[in-house]
Amino acid sequence: MEVKYELILATDPCEVFKHFGVEEMHGVSLAECQAYNNTKEDAYIAGLCNVNPHNLKDLFVFINLSRCNNDVETVMLLFHEFIHLASNLHAGNWAEKEEEMLLIAERETLKTFQAIKKIIRY
Repeated sequence: MEVKYELILATDPCEVFKHFGVEEMHGVSLAECQAYNNTKEDAYIAGLCNVNPHNLKDLFVFINLSRCNNDVETVMLLFHEFIHLASNLHAGNWAEKEEEMLLIAERETLKTFQAIKKIIRY
């Protein structure tokens, strides 16, 4: 199954708001993000999976690269967001699609992890 979503990678958690040109979306706000003490150990947004705030249907996954401090943390962050992605793709049908959801999350985690390893060094 081909999965369609927009992948957004940035080292600043506030970049996801700038990417979409919005002040708020999905219960989070740019002002709160800017006021938060974002560090490599803690951030307002480590990752986010949701729908495009402009059309409310196209999915995106945002990964805050500043929270990718080692392989384990990176894989856990990716897998967490890709489980959200898989659950969005199979909303209301989790019991029947559980294995497919896990396979989607695993595949997208591996693919994205390999790409991230090419652009960041811990």
